[in-house]
This record gives sequence, structure tokens and C-alpha cells, in this order.
Amino acid sequence: MLMGGGMQVALATTAAGWATTAQAETPRRGGRLRVAGASSSINDTLDPARQASQSDYIRCNMFYNGLTVLDNALVAQPALAESFSHQKATLWTFKLRKGVQFHDGRALTPADVVFSLNRHKDPAVASRAKTLADEIEEVRQSGPNEVQVRLKTANADFPAILGTYHFKVVPDGTTDFSKGIGTGPFKCKEFKPGGRSLAVRNESYWRPDRPYLDEIEYVGIGDESARVNALLSGGLDLVAAVDPRSSQRIGQTPGYGVFVAPSGQYSDLVMRRDNGPGSNPDFVLAMKHLFNREQMRKSIALGNAAIGNDQPIDPTNRYFNAALPQRAFDLDKAKFHLRKSGLGSGAIPIVASPAATYSVEMALVLQQTARQIGLNLEVKRMPADGYWSNHWMKSPIGFGNTNPRATADILFTQFFKSDATWNESGWKSEQFDQLLLAARGEADEARRKSLYGDMQVLVHEQGGVGIPLFISSLDAHSSKVRGFVPMPLGGMMGTAFAEHLWLAA
Repeated sequence: MLMGGGMQVALATTAAGWATTAQAETPRRGGRLRVAGASSSINDTLDPARQASQSDYIRCNMFYNGLTVLDNALVAQPALAESFSHQKATLWTFKLRKGVQFHDGRALTPADVVFSLNRHKDPAVASRAKTLADEIEEVRQSGPNEVQVRLKTANADFPAILGTYHFKVVPDGTTDFSKGIGTGPFKCKEFKPGGRSLAVRNESYWRPDRPYLDEIEYVGIGDESARVNALLSGGLDLVAAVDPRSSQRIGQTPGYGVFVAPSGQYSDLVMRRDNGPGSNPDFVLAMKHLFNREQMRKSIALGNAAIGNDQPIDPTNRYFNAALPQRAFDLDKAKFHLRKSGLGSGAIPIVASPAATYSVEMALVLQQTARQIGLNLEVKRMPADGYWSNHWMKSPIGFGNTNPRATADILFTQFFKSDATWNESGWKSEQFDQLLLAARGEADEARRKSLYGDMQVLVHEQGGVGIPLFISSLDAHSSKVRGFVPMPLGGMMGTAFAEHLWLAA
């Protein structure tokens, strides 16, 4: 059990087992929170549609709102929409909250919502959520303060989709996103891609009791030791993605603590199925059998993880397929498939980076293990800065890192659907795509779980990713930072901490 910021978090094997006990304190208004995330890039953006990193998500949660917001049970709650209803999960009606203003003083209108949703469908926008938005048939104003969305097929998860990172509402016609004009709890005072950002309280925020803080100063620092040193030297108040090896040092330093939240986050070994060694299915199976998952859980994550099974639905998810046999660490099977692939000679590069949590450590463990079957893996460690734009999805074999998603449908749609922008391994399966569509519109919960279970089997058996662990999030902070609650969407309260945290006197 780890102490931090007036909150205790008991680690448990399921989300339902999380126990939190907050001190009975009244949140204090005021103060500047100094924060460091785990990534920084010249490609950082304030365009909600184009967000691609933790830093992007953190900033956009400061400056924007969606029609809905996800609570800590990942249930969609009203945000800019004060209510929503549907007909057969195909026609959705959203009644907008009255009195909401953008940072520049303009009032929120249905036209803003129509514009914000439709831009995801425009290929020129290059929205990271285009695959999700493609299921939208039509968005229209249906009343003075009302918007209707008609879907191509039924989707009971649609309000949850609108509560995710990319579906923030911006003013109608926006083309310049450098000022971060939204309806969110903070206004953008300064933004430098790859550098510092400064957010100041939105005094006209539609939630009159929020935010608590006056200002948030945010930077991205890719090096974990640099983040921790900056925290413990007093230069920062909150830092993301702490290594388990640093947590003991932080916990033993007076005035500091670590907040732990189990989640569905994972770092995966990505083997491109469309080029390189990964195009050979036996090579992919050989690599999957080389994962000594329990060793990685104990020695790399120091127990702060759950065992993965080469598919992306974690054990806390209600759609997790517990009947799928766990893939074992098996040198004999790995050697068999390697020989069958004919790819055992010569060095094979594998790209890793601190930008993908634990990936460097995982790659080194794989390298040592591979030697036992005569496979020479050449680990190439890349710097965190620029990793996602320069190496991710571009290297034949490398590591990715996926933050938790609100629903199984979103996760599968964004990362495994054949035409998904973030289909990391380039794996394409018509059967998988058909199951995804069927599950999305399935009203019977048992049938839906069965469909998602079949999809997990396909990814496990055929997909080009190896997922050894589901990683708990560890964020370190000064003890004066209060208001933490666990979010299954990962660290920094699912990147939505800005509206909830406050500073003790």
C-alpha cells in the first residue's frame, strides 16, 4: 500500500478491488502546479483531432471539453451535453448545456458541435479518431440547443466514444489551434511544441466549483530519472510514469509519495506483418513464446503489472476472455517456429525506447533469452524525443505503448481494425473486422462478450503484437498535491488531473 497526497490506494487484481480513502479535507483554491509528463515533441499539438501523446492529451484536457466525460468506472456522464438519449443505439440526441462559453467569449452552439464532430471524417484533417468517426452517418442541429447524430450501424458505446481524448468541441470553423480556444477549465497562456506550456484558470468555466488551481505549468521530460530528480529537488510538484525502481527512493524522501493505479496500459512488441521478419507467421510465434512474462512482471515492473496474453483486453475488463489459454514461455516451441521460419541466421534489429514504458528492459530480456535458441536480436535503443514520429510503426520490429481505452470497441477499432490509422503491425483480418462490426451493435451482453472473446483469440493467434504485461501507472508527487482518484484510463488520472487536483497550504 502506497501513501500519497492524502490518498491510499490498495493494489488489487481487479478494478473493483481498488480501495481509496481520501482525507476529509476541503479542496483549497489557488496556486501553481508544476507538472512533467513523459513525452515531448516538436509535433505536440493543441488540435484535439490530431492528439497522439500523453502531453497532447494532458493539454487538451486542460483546454477543452467533450459532449460527455468518463467517470472512474468508465461510464459516460454528461459534460457539454446536459443529457443524451437514443433510438435503437443508432440515432443519438444530445441536449446542450446552456450558458457555456468558449475562452474567447463566444457562446457554445449546436454549430460548434456539428463542426467538431464532422472534422474527424475529413481526410484532410488527418484525425487520429477518423476510424471511430467513420461510423457517423450524419450530424445535424435538431433544435435551438440540440444536436442529433445518426450512426451507420448501432453502437451502444457511442456516448463513451464521445468522452474520449479526441472528441473535444472547438468553435465552428476553427483552423488555428495554437491558442487552444475551448470551453475547458483552463485557458492557454503559452504553448510551445516540445517545450513549456502555461495554463491559467478559466474564470467563466461552466462548472462553478472548478478548477481549484490558478495555473498549471507543464513540460514533457522524456528521461525518467530527470523527471524524478526535478521532483525531488523541488522544481516540480507532479511527474508522470515513474519507474518502480524510483518509487522506493521517492517514498523514503520526506514530503513525497507515489500514486499507483492499475490499468490496461501496455507496451507491446510490434512485428510488422506487411514487411520484415514479421511477415513470416512462424517468426511471430517464436517471438511470442520467448516472453518470460512472470520474470518481466517481477524483475522489470517489480510486481506493478498483470500478466498479458498477446491480446489487448486486460483482466479487469468485463470482456476479458478468461478461457483463452495463457501463452507460455517455451524455448522449445520458440526454437521450433524459428527453424520453421528460416530466419535464424544473422542479426535482427529490435527498436526500443524509454518513450515506450519498460520497452528497453523488455528488449534486453528478450535478447538474452533469444540467444538460448540461437537467435541474435540486436537491440537499438532510441531516445524518447521523436520516437513516436520517427520509429513507431516504421521499424519492422519495435515497441509501441498503448494507453487504456474507454471501451473494447475503441481499442480494437483504433489499433486492430484492418484500416485503422494506428494498426501498429499492419495485420489485416476480414474475419476480425466482421466480428468488430457485429459486437458493436449487439444488444445482448452475453453474445457481445462472446464476440469480443473470439476477437481476442484472433489477435492472440494471428496478430503481429506481443503483449507481455498490463502496466500499473505510477505518478510521483509532492505531498501537498491532493485530490487523486484512480482512473482505469491510466496515469495522471487518465491525463485529466487538471480539473481535480489542488494544493494544500
